[in-house]
Amino acid sequence: MNSGPATPSEPRAHPPLATGVRRVLLVCAGLLCVGLAYLGAIMPGLPTTPWVLLAGYCFARSSPRLERWLKRSPVFGKLLRDWDEHRGIRRPVKVVAVCMVVTVVTLSIVFGGLPVWVKWVIGGLACVGLCVIVFVVPTVREPGAARRE
Repeated sequence: MNSGPATPSEPRAHPPLATGVRRVLLVCAGLLCVGLAYLGAIMPGLPTTPWVLLAGYCFARSSPRLERWLKRSPVFGKLLRDWDEHRGIRRPVKVVAVCMVVTVVTLSIVFGGLPVWVKWVIGGLACVGLCVIVFVVPTVREPGAARRE
């Protein structure tokens, strides 16, 4: 069993494009996800990566032009290309995500005037999210990184 970082895989076939109302809904959903991703990039507490990946999913099924635009984006392009090519994210992205979750959750628990049970729920959900980031989502090896065994 290979427990190492994600490796490049064979190119995937492009999914069939939606038509009609379904296409319009996917384009609108993709644009909404891009907007939420940009908000997540500037607002602590709102995730960025899931929205970028969901936007890429929607555009891949509705608009090749918008999919290319998103993949060429200076803000999100590398993240989306890493996911498409390696099905994972790079270590620095994981580090920033973990730091942001810990910071925002800690500030919410300490300074938020929330009932104790809500603080426990927030803390528990944060722990689940951190476990997913650290243990479930594969880490993409940086190009040129020497493999130590």
